[in-house]
Amino acid sequence: MPASTHSAPAPRGAAFFDLDGTLVAFNSGMRFARYEYRHGRIGRLNLAQSAVWMALYHLSLVDMTRAFGRAVAYYKGVYEADLDAHTRAWFEAEVAGHLQPGARSAIDEHRSAGRPLVLLSSTSSYQARAALERWGFDDWLANRFPVDAAGRLTGELAPPLCYGAGKVEHAREWAAPRGVDLAESWFYSDSYSDVPMLAAVGHPVVVLPDPRLRRHARKVGWPIVDWR
Repeated sequence: MPASTHSAPAPRGAAFFDLDGTLVAFNSGMRFARYEYRHGRIGRLNLAQSAVWMALYHLSLVDMTRAFGRAVAYYKGVYEADLDAHTRAWFEAEVAGHLQPGARSAIDEHRSAGRPLVLLSSTSSYQARAALERWGFDDWLANRFPVDAAGRLTGELAPPLCYGAGKVEHAREWAAPRGVDLAESWFYSDSYSDVPMLAAVGHPVVVLPDPRLRRHARKVGWPIVDWR
């Protein structure tokens, strides 16, 4: 019997993008906390806690599962539709227009090459969806929050947390059924906490990194770019 002339399809890569400090030059989580405070949905103590967590976030110096858990617990009983609506309103007002020039160029380049564009972020699913629609991504991977039968948040996180090594778990789970090979993929990030995901792809790119990531990137030879 003659050998088959059909070859397996070549593995394809995707382009994964962090959000805060990468697609935009600031920490959107802190901006959202201030927005929620101005609208009376969180208190002064919650705002102060958010500031501390955000300061430690990029340096991997805080237990983010605990930090996220406490933040989400505050929204227990809130209707998901309401949180989604005011997250979208905030995103359009304070984030959507701040995509860094280099980010737009990278997005356009990968789209032209036919690679899927995936937002991979520790943000909420609500912000991730808003970013996908506004900036033209193909999919998003972010933190999800379970709801009850009435559509209200249960105050819990859906594991695994999309942070640190958890981002790799999310990316692998997304990639496998789509025929995407992380070894053929790109990931763009500014944060030392994203070293596991940067190491998991074949094309890590460091964007305006924090000091620890800059040192690590220079040590291992990862390219460092400025998207401003």
